[in-house]
Amino acid sequence: MLDLTGKIAAITGGGSGIGAATAALFARQGATLHLIDLNAAVAEAVCDAITHEGGKCVVHPCDVSNQQDVNKVFGAIGRVDILVNNAGIAHVGRADNTDEEDFDRVYRINVKGVYNCLHAVLPGMIADQGGVILNLSSIGAVVGIAERFAYSMSKGAVQAMTFSVARDFLSHHIRCNCIYPARVHTPFVDGFIAKNYPGQEQEMFDRLSKSQPIGRMGKIDEIASLILFLCSDEAGFITGCDYAIDGGFVKLNN
Repeated sequence: MLDLTGKIAAITGGGSGIGAATAALFARQGATLHLIDLNAAVAEAVCDAITHEGGKCVVHPCDVSNQQDVNKVFGAIGRVDILVNNAGIAHVGRADNTDEEDFDRVYRINVKGVYNCLHAVLPGMIADQGGVILNLSSIGAVVGIAERFAYSMSKGAVQAMTFSVARDFLSHHIRCNCIYPARVHTPFVDGFIAKNYPGQEQEMFDRLSKSQPIGRMGKIDEIASLILFLCSDEAGFITGCDYAIDGGFVKLNN
């Protein structure tokens, strides 16, 4: 089960966190990996670990917000059976104190970056009459999270794009789903806390961990496992769906 032998998978933001964990898991299941990341050095480290274990992996340095760069990368990759749109950034701020520059940056990476990859990969999937797309949204798309205005906007857009793509390409046998995690413990989270809450790192980590009813943050391997299932043939009857993987955050927080 969950065999990806012969599948070609492209993962944006594949150099760290959820993207890296997903790449490693996909490789163990037999997929050939293409890691698309702005930071080529960290992606190369992930790729080296995959190839050391006998997997197949290629790194493509790329700014997903630049459509020309994205088109060039996917042109070089060729056929793509699975696309995981994972690359993204966070931002702290309300509508009244988020400046235009930060808003635009979140939009360019989190929204336009997903669009650019969809726009690049879909023609090939249409030609092949099949493919799977998995987008990373967030609980911020479905519930109000304090001081996450721009970030929540972007993840709501990802969720809407998921439904649209799923509907438009049914006849081409292309499935598209998204997941919306709650807080997941990654190096990104540690850096985010250090940058935005200096001197309060442990306090904020504990507070963010306890905001999930289950009492902790998610683990990257847990997120990768759900992504693997949704991208596998076993999930062939699933499209146009959004899945919470949130430790009970959305439904159990009162």
